Amino acid sequence: MIKNKEITPLEHSRVKLSLTIEKEAAAREYAGILGEYSKKIQLPGFRKGKVPSAVLERKFGDSLRAETIQKIIEGSLKSAFEEIAEKPLPYAVPELQDDYKLSLDEDFTFVVAYDIFPKLELGPYTGLSVERPSIKITGDDLKRELDAIVAQNSFVVEKDGAAEKDNMAVINCWELDGEGTEIPHTRKTDLPLTVGAGNDLYGIDDELAGMKKGETKNITKTYPPDYRDSELAGKTKRFAVELTALRENKKPELDDELAQDVSESYKTLDDLKADIEKRLQKTAEQKARSMTIDALMNQVLESTPIDLPESMICAEMDRMWRQFIGRFRDGEQIIAGLLAKQGKSKEEIFETYRPNAEKTLKIQLCIQKMIENEKIEVSEEELDNFFLEDAGSLSMTSEEMKTYYEKNGLTDMVRQDLKEKKLFDLVFDKNTLTTGREMSLTDGLEGGTAT
Repeated sequence: MIKNKEITPLEHSRVKLSLTIEKEAAAREYAGILGEYSKKIQLPGFRKGKVPSAVLERKFGDSLRAETIQKIIEGSLKSAFEEIAEKPLPYAVPELQDDYKLSLDEDFTFVVAYDIFPKLELGPYTGLSVERPSIKITGDDLKRELDAIVAQNSFVVEKDGAAEKDNMAVINCWELDGEGTEIPHTRKTDLPLTVGAGNDLYGIDDELAGMKKGETKNITKTYPPDYRDSELAGKTKRFAVELTALRENKKPELDDELAQDVSESYKTLDDLKADIEKRLQKTAEQKARSMTIDALMNQVLESTPIDLPESMICAEMDRMWRQFIGRFRDGEQIIAGLLAKQGKSKEEIFETYRPNAEKTLKIQLCIQKMIENEKIEVSEEELDNFFLEDAGSLSMTSEEMKTYYEKNGLTDMVRQDLKEKKLFDLVFDKNTLTTGREMSLTDGLEGGTAT
């Protein structure tokens, strides 16, 4: 069927594929479609299945040829992709480069363009000098963890007296005109907010400090031109605010009793602190490793040019977007609407993703190439050991954990993670790791970047 095929490389890991179909094969395809129509179509003056081909061609010739072209293109592309190495990416639909007409007197040629998996010549990833940061556990790190435990075990109580920062308030609110009269249809009731948090719609939570339950206060607020709510931006509003409820968090004492409340395995506060320090040390080691990997891969990328296809970048940016909206309960349309109120479009958000998306993809491609070069494999025994270890931390059996991962389609991800761990254990031994700058775990978590 295919008489000739020609592949032309384009920029950004894209190719142009030209296929020529023998005129005899195209004629047979056309005759087949014509025959199918002649069997089932019925026209005035002819019995069903007895319409002459010449009549069908005069009446439906253009449509028949268009259907033939579509069938030829689909069939020949499927056949070609089974033979050639330059296959399209799963999310890259081949694009026809022109409008084509079928002539039964000559071969039929058409051209499609599509994105392919990028080729790369991997730069050196051994024999390099790589800094490994020295991450220390400080008193501030321990305090942050203890403060979080205290906050998690706090309880809410009604508060008497004046509102203070971080108190939880409930208000009724309405707009006032120049005479101080309530503007109809502007009253909002039972609005919850946190004093001093700065995240309420009208930006008036700071004004509640000092108010007592049952009090009403008039507030005048001028909003900057770039205010997050476009309906308020650049305007001056007057509000009346009634404080209807006030609550506060009561924090427990940081003592042996709190430690016992956290877990029955702790007898004293020192037991809790020791366990936190152990967990923090593990986190510090993991962070130092990820930062070392990042430093190594930055060097690899410098010597490994990769021409990413646009469809691959778009797919990664879409993944990042899905991850972003997944943090919220509201649907994508609502999130997009909220961003629009702030003057941001989904397309603009995607462009902010682009640099990270490109770097992430390049690192993934290099790592996969390194895994292939080093012939890294993960045995079933190593996989089972992972399930056994993970199950122990969640009070599950290894079989239950294995079933959970398989049921949720996560087994391949685990296998890939284990391959990467083995890869960098091997690669670190083939590079010189120097001691980098010293930092606290807090600084490492805030400033470090992991692959």
